Amino acid sequence: MPSLTLRARSLAFAALAAALIAPAAFAQQTAAPQIPAAGLTGTLDKIARTGTVTLGYREASVPFSFVDRAGKPIGYSMDLCNAIVEEIGRTLGRDDLKVAYEKVTSETRLQAVADGKVDLECGSTTANLERAKIVSFSPLIFVAGTKVMVAKGTPWKDFNSLKGKTVAVTAGTTNIAALKKLDEKFQLGLKLVESPDHEQSYQLLASGKVDAFATDDILLAGLIAQHRAQDKFMVAGELLSYDPYGIAYRHDDKPMKQIIERAFRALVISNEIDPTYEKWFGHRLPNGERFNIPMSPQLEESWKAFATEIEPDQK
Repeated sequence: MPSLTLRARSLAFAALAAALIAPAAFAQQTAAPQIPAAGLTGTLDKIARTGTVTLGYREASVPFSFVDRAGKPIGYSMDLCNAIVEEIGRTLGRDDLKVAYEKVTSETRLQAVADGKVDLECGSTTANLERAKIVSFSPLIFVAGTKVMVAKGTPWKDFNSLKGKTVAVTAGTTNIAALKKLDEKFQLGLKLVESPDHEQSYQLLASGKVDAFATDDILLAGLIAQHRAQDKFMVAGELLSYDPYGIAYRHDDKPMKQIIERAFRALVISNEIDPTYEKWFGHRLPNGERFNIPMSPQLEESWKAFATEIEPDQK
């Protein structure tokens, strides 16, 4: 049956993602080692010279990375990146680092990291082997998957209900490949319409220009909450892909990799990761909505791996 095939594919993706970004044996001591200025390379060298860490943010990736009413970038991924910035300061022995924000989209985010326009991409970015050729990724920060948003009352059985439909997708996302593979395999006759970002894709559906909007399930829920559209739209169907999220940084930048792992480990050891997660997925968001999404077993186990200290020479 098609659903079993998709489930098997999702499990394969899960195994691939685990091999790619699982926080296996990275062990760092709690205290950050001070690096002499003369020994700095890559992103750390840039930050030391400029005194600024540039964070790439998204405008409508609720609750990972979005802007509040004052236009300030906030969200789960932004909080994780701020923890990394603190660890960068400890590593450099500086408490005067500034944070700059650079807006990115699904299409521009990875190239912005590769080009050095942003030091950390703090959004809702799926880590996979193809993207890992361009940038490196932090360990797992969330697990999502492709689903579709449709108008409430839309007849829905399974993904075959998309047959002959026009579907909005956001340019530069892995959801496009997931939909194309589904279309090719099951001859659904889909028409995909790409938009620059999730908000524009949502507006295509809201204006009736498309029949559905496909992206990660958590982002669809975030858009419904953000627009208070629970009486208008629903997230339907089974997962059509497996999407493990990570924070992107400069490709093969080992000092940054070590800093990110130390920052994550500090969040676990200090018992800060649970309230950080609850802040965005359990508590009310600034617009008054809440997700009530518990931490997945995969993510919980991923974070727990940081609680075990391993000697540095075992890395």
